[in-house]
Amino acid sequence: MNGVHDMGGMHGLGPIEAEPNEPVFHAPWEASVLALTLAMGAWGKWNIDASRHQRELIHGPDYLRMSYYEKWLEAVIRQSLAAGLITEQELASGRPAPGTAKADPPLKAERVPPTLGRGGPSARPVQTAPKFKPGERVRARNIHPTGHTRLPRYARGHVGVVERYHGAHVFPDSNAHFKGERPQHLYTVRFAARELWGDQASPHDSVCVDLWDDHLDPA
Repeated sequence: MNGVHDMGGMHGLGPIEAEPNEPVFHAPWEASVLALTLAMGAWGKWNIDASRHQRELIHGPDYLRMSYYEKWLEAVIRQSLAAGLITEQELASGRPAPGTAKADPPLKAERVPPTLGRGGPSARPVQTAPKFKPGERVRARNIHPTGHTRLPRYARGHVGVVERYHGAHVFPDSNAHFKGERPQHLYTVRFAARELWGDQASPHDSVCVDLWDDHLDPA
């Protein structure tokens, strides 16, 4: 979808300022939000792509004022409500509803290290051959879906070169909406900065984007 989250190439948002020796968390509550996201996600009511899309659905002005982990917290709250894991009353009070049965959490403390260590591999076997190979020129499709996509606006319609092939992986644009994993071949595509931004861009710069078969056409 087209929203403020997809801000690559936009002007007027100020410089990107690197923070020297940036800590993993700037405050203890941020670590709690990460833990909460992992714990609630372990119920299996949504997937990582659905979580990303939920953050994209945050109202534009709110998205711009929120910090990184504030967006995560808003998303996990909305997903937990939609999945029936909590109620509006419980959210408002911070307490379980009277008479609610205590559920056994699917992710207990002792399982956290191996679960994080295992990660969430997205590689999948497919029977089809890849459509493209390294060195080939491709054009990113000019699409504007109302749902989730991993094809950023600034690359749509532009020509790049396949830099690397990664095998077949879960297709986020489908998985985010629970329409199946639909694994497809995945490529790193390099776009020259001048192809994306015009002659004012440096001739030495380029941008690499990981894109799936459904994002690309031969150029």
